[in-house]
Amino acid sequence: MGYIELNVLNTGPAQSALGIDLGTTNSLAAVWRDGRPQVLKVDGRSSLVPSVIYFPGDGQPIVGREAREQAIADPEHVLFSIKRFMGRGLKDVASELERLPYRASENERGLIQLEARGRKYSPEELSALILMKVHDVACQSLAGQDTKKCVITVPAYFDDTQRQSTRDAARIAGLEVLRIINEPTAASLAYGLDQRGKGNVVVYDLGGGTFDVTVLSIEEGVFQVRATAGDTHLGGDDFDQRLADLARKAIAAQHGTRVLEDPGFQQAVRLAAEQCKIALTGDPEAELHLSIPELRISWRQRVTREEFDALCADLHERTLTACRQALSDAKVRVSEIDEVVLVGGSTRMPGVRSRVESFFGRKPHTELNPDEVVALGAAVQAHILMGGRRDMLLLDVTPLSLGIETMGGAVSKIIDRNSTIPCEATEGFTTYADNQTGIDFHIVQGERELAKDCRSLGRFQLKGIPPMPAGLARVAVKFHIDADGVLTVSAKELGTGANAHIEIQPMHGLTDAEVEGMLSEGFRNAREDFEARRAADLATELGTMIQATEKHMNAARAGLDRESVRDLEDALTAARAALQSRDPKALQSSRDQFERATLPLAALLMNNVAQKALMGKSLGEV
Repeated sequence: MGYIELNVLNTGPAQSALGIDLGTTNSLAAVWRDGRPQVLKVDGRSSLVPSVIYFPGDGQPIVGREAREQAIADPEHVLFSIKRFMGRGLKDVASELERLPYRASENERGLIQLEARGRKYSPEELSALILMKVHDVACQSLAGQDTKKCVITVPAYFDDTQRQSTRDAARIAGLEVLRIINEPTAASLAYGLDQRGKGNVVVYDLGGGTFDVTVLSIEEGVFQVRATAGDTHLGGDDFDQRLADLARKAIAAQHGTRVLEDPGFQQAVRLAAEQCKIALTGDPEAELHLSIPELRISWRQRVTREEFDALCADLHERTLTACRQALSDAKVRVSEIDEVVLVGGSTRMPGVRSRVESFFGRKPHTELNPDEVVALGAAVQAHILMGGRRDMLLLDVTPLSLGIETMGGAVSKIIDRNSTIPCEATEGFTTYADNQTGIDFHIVQGERELAKDCRSLGRFQLKGIPPMPAGLARVAVKFHIDADGVLTVSAKELGTGANAHIEIQPMHGLTDAEVEGMLSEGFRNAREDFEARRAADLATELGTMIQATEKHMNAARAGLDRESVRDLEDALTAARAALQSRDPKALQSSRDQFERATLPLAALLMNNVAQKALMGKSLGEV
């Protein structure tokens, strides 16, 4: 068999689960191997997958770097910052959509949809495409091993709807989610902070689109989240916008305001601002410049780091306000904090680092790559859930209070924010009118006292209550939050035993029918998807065969006849060409040719192994 060398050379990893950081700007996967978490790379390239999707005129959507490269050439069909829209309605993100080059709408249930090529996509659908790409890159790195189990991270401040949307995206992508964990918690796992004996830790996580700050306490292996605060609409994108606004103002003065509405200009100014921000990370001064010949725009301006920090002063203060809130909720003083960890690519900005150091009075940890640390921590948790051992206990919290709207529009809080999860709580309710046979419940999330000021998660109705005078019915409503932070509610009338188990449908989440519809669409495109997957699998297998064969070419030249060596070299050349083409037929043909050509080499290798095993032994010993 041409692939017999697997018996001699195979060093593939055992079955494992992925740790996935599904980010606003970039996403990536990591896995536990060789006794530590490692990000998954292919051919030494960057492990980051830009969370960007391009919809070409023909063919399948393109995800990652190739998609990002189309941002200026075809801006209306390049979708990005998807994470900001997870579990949200149009009114939640109205200000952000004004600055995006693509269109968005809302269906009859308030579910936001992003448009490309005349079709509407939910954020869950789009996130599923990103997850599929991350999964495929991971499988290539794992030599073709296809693992569907994963742990996915979310911002600590993600509410129930957003967490459920993340699970739906994974389900559409064909992944099995073992656990949803908070990004700051994952980061602290990556740093191994659970290994310290005792102390208080703050994780400051500023990503591309979200900000979280988490206060944790560690004592004798128990790792408890004390409090969390943050903003799901504050991140590196907002810092970019300050530079973009600077450019817009100057260019509008020269060219008029109409140019600001051009999709190509919107993408170009966003990318120029991002490049300038990155340059200011390493240099005290950088150039913000745009060159768009078709719009006759050629503009540039020098920006100093001090000017940039001044433009973003209120954004810095918003993060520190959240830090104060988290410390207050945890009942911990700044002086009692032992460690501060910076997470998220946006924490590379010198202005962020200096303000955090000044606020906490200590230098923060920055040893690990801030873009990779969350995925590394997710891999640690995945390893534990797959049976790996680590002497730690993870106790997470729910970021916002959960309750029910009562008569008059007030909120009765059932589970308070920063309650350790998993958890459950039960509260009694009764009827308001005589002979009332049903009760409508409105589930809300937030800290305000009136339901209209909180976020609506869903509504349900308990029926079957026997007619009786108002106030006599006794209804127990139980809230349960599982380890993933996902909420379920059940209600029971205690006098008669009438009960209902309620699955809350979030106001901006997908229904089961919508998820099934997306899965069905995947089945309808199964043939095309199968061909694409087949090509990927063949490429992975062929790459492994090339690697193994190249390692033993010296042995082949020494031990095989000239014709067999020539066949091997021809097969190697054809295989490399097939890998470049990615054509399934070419890959299959090359793989079959390679299998035939490696038969003599496989026999030679096995013969060498047998000779070594028998060397110095008598016939009786064999």
